[in-house]
Amino acid sequence: MGNNWKPIEYDKKLFYKIINHEYTVDVVYENETTIAFHWINPVAPIHILVIPKQEIQTINDIKINDIPLVGELVYVASRIASELQIASDGYRLVFNVNDFGGQHIKHIHLHLLAGRSFNWPPG
Repeated sequence: MGNNWKPIEYDKKLFYKIINHEYTVDVVYENETTIAFHWINPVAPIHILVIPKQEIQTINDIKINDIPLVGELVYVASRIASELQIASDGYRLVFNVNDFGGQHIKHIHLHLLAGRSFNWPPG
C-alpha cells in the first residue's frame, strides 16, 4: 500500500475466471452485466473493482452501444459507497488505461478507493 506498492503479474484471464466464479473473490455486488469485488492487491483500506461481464479491453475500445454499461459501473460504485457508508467521507473512482495509465489487465475495470485521504495530483 502507498509508496511500497509494486505491480504484480496478473493472469490475463483473471477477470474471466472471476466472472465465471472459477476464482474466488469477496464479491460485494453482482447482477447480469456487472460484478464488484474487493481487489486482491489493495492500495487503500477499501479497494473494490467494478467490472462489466462483457469484455471491453480498454476505455479506448468503448463503443456507443457500451455507454449504458460503462455508466452502470459508475452507478454501481456509488451504490456500494453508500452501502459501505463511505459516500459522505469521500472516495476516488479510477479507470486506468493501457500501460502508461497503469492498466495491467486488458478488461476495463473501475477502482473504488476509500478509507483514507488521497493526494492530488495522483502519483
